Amino acid sequence: MLDKYQETQPIVYKILKNAVSKDKFSHAYLFETNGFYDNYNLILAFTKALLCPNKHTNNENCQNCNQCHQIESGNFPEIEIITPDGMWIKKEQLQKLQAEFNKKAIIGNKKIYIIKEAEKLNKQAANSILKFLEEPEEGIIAILMTNNIYETLETIRSRCQIIKLKKDETILNVKNTKIKLAHILYEKDELEEPEEEKLNTVIKFINYYEKHHLDTILYMQKLWHYQIKTKEELLIAFDIMILYYKDILNYINGQALEIFNENEAEINALANKNNIQTVCFKLKILTEFKEKIKYNANINLLMDKLIITLEGR
Repeated sequence: MLDKYQETQPIVYKILKNAVSKDKFSHAYLFETNGFYDNYNLILAFTKALLCPNKHTNNENCQNCNQCHQIESGNFPEIEIITPDGMWIKKEQLQKLQAEFNKKAIIGNKKIYIIKEAEKLNKQAANSILKFLEEPEEGIIAILMTNNIYETLETIRSRCQIIKLKKDETILNVKNTKIKLAHILYEKDELEEPEEEKLNTVIKFINYYEKHHLDTILYMQKLWHYQIKTKEELLIAFDIMILYYKDILNYINGQALEIFNENEAEINALANKNNIQTVCFKLKILTEFKEKIKYNANINLLMDKLIITLEGR
């Protein structure tokens, strides 16, 4: 229930609690999850409160009501959840949603749709959702989720109330790099063996590239392609690279490492080979190329071009 997040997300809790208690909620919310581990459960808790006829934000007075259990199990008829179909959320998924929401509510007077990874709305799907957002129907509430609001379309951002979750400081204070990345990248407690292997692949790749630069292209098959094969794996690999270079930047600036505490010796060596400007340049390139993954069919060519671009050529 929503009251659970009073301490971990105090600002967000106050905003959402007021929306429920005063019955002054937005027709559309865009949640920036910001790596907060329990983000989806928080959004479900907000959904429960919005749909609760008594506006309860805890279960002390719920008695035998089973509505929350239906919501948790995904069987509540007034909630639709949209997740990416592969790399994208597609227009057909939004069309199906619109057809469902044209029907009258069976329970209560509100319908809620939740879109996970809203940055993966393709252009056609984004245009469909814009019509929903521009001309909201009474009793229909949109909740969009993304880890970075700037990866979503500006036209969508401008039509939503933006809610930014606070980073989970307890996870950042954990010393174990693998546990941190399990929470941040996969929203679970620990990495499985294949995920651990891919993490090691990415770190070895960065260290090899920083030593050999353009010659890295000659060994891409062994360094990279044997382990990172799909676009989904490539997106995660780019997230790891971005986080790694951010920690290199932290080290250069004399700040504490956020993620890769166990790689301090390697990060120290790379910090001595770079400066603030070069690391910022590399972060910019990595961010740009991460966006290109969605549109690029050939992973091998993309990675070759990445190396060339990082070398400023």
